[in-house]
Amino acid sequence: MAFLPPEGELTIGFAHSAYQLRDEFLRRGRAVKSFELRTLDELREQAPEADVLVISGLWRNDLLPRLPKLRLIQSVSAGTDQFDKTAIGAGGIRLASAQGSNERAVAEHALSLILALTRQLHFARDNQAKQLWRRIIGDPAQREDELGGKTLVIVGLGRIGLRLAKLASAFDMRVIGVRRSAEPQPHVEALVHPGKLAEAVADADFVALTCPLTPETEGLIDARILGAMKPSAFLINVARGRVVDEMALLDALGNSAIAGAGLDCFHDEPLPPTSPFWRMPQVIVTPHSAGETRAYEANVIDILLDNLERLGRGETGLRNQIV
Repeated sequence: MAFLPPEGELTIGFAHSAYQLRDEFLRRGRAVKSFELRTLDELREQAPEADVLVISGLWRNDLLPRLPKLRLIQSVSAGTDQFDKTAIGAGGIRLASAQGSNERAVAEHALSLILALTRQLHFARDNQAKQLWRRIIGDPAQREDELGGKTLVIVGLGRIGLRLAKLASAFDMRVIGVRRSAEPQPHVEALVHPGKLAEAVADADFVALTCPLTPETEGLIDARILGAMKPSAFLINVARGRVVDEMALLDALGNSAIAGAGLDCFHDEPLPPTSPFWRMPQVIVTPHSAGETRAYEANVIDILLDNLERLGRGETGLRNQIV
């Protein structure tokens, strides 16, 4: 028995608040019934019609009992921590991530934050708003800096982390990777086990988080790790907000225990207007946009079509298979 209905009987639901996923799918000329949803209310009403859902942030696990036809969930995001994988598997549903669809974008965003903090572009933008022409700085310690020779510790050496390592090497940075496997990696000078993270960050000028959110990484960057960093060091987070203990980070920033941070993700999103992060001049806040790219829809649809074709051939393995 085929895992999915024939293409002429298949229904795909595209559920995202902004991405033009269905438009990209239709451009591929596939004879498949499909619909597009933008809100949770629409999702709850129409999702039961879907054999396949292409979704990420709108997903709610309480939808599962109401989706009798659902056979495949294609996540729009690389992260899949929002999905109850045990319940999905128990329901005979397959789940695949969009890993790799934005690896270039996220790595480039991380490097952009590193460059912006190093060249003090955030201060320049603040001065522009005030029409303030900053005078030449006499104290060398307060000036813009260069990346050559600086040490970058990358926590998580998946596709994004390795891409960031390659980019950083082009700026003559020294790259240290934190991962469980000791297998050598290109552009990475040394590998450190996560159990020795405090020792690794002690030498870092930048600590970049590119790891997934798992039980092992939740709260990984806590007061102990932040306390091990140099006062001149910066934290870059393009992973997930809950990888960082936010109260410990606020304390470290407020006490100048570290120099600053580039943060793309937070515990609560959108970041509440009352959050102190907004008002910290040494922090650059971006709205979980590291993965944004003009090629995103095309990249996700490439993965979806690959998985549809695999299931249509009777294969059991998916591209970026999670369940």
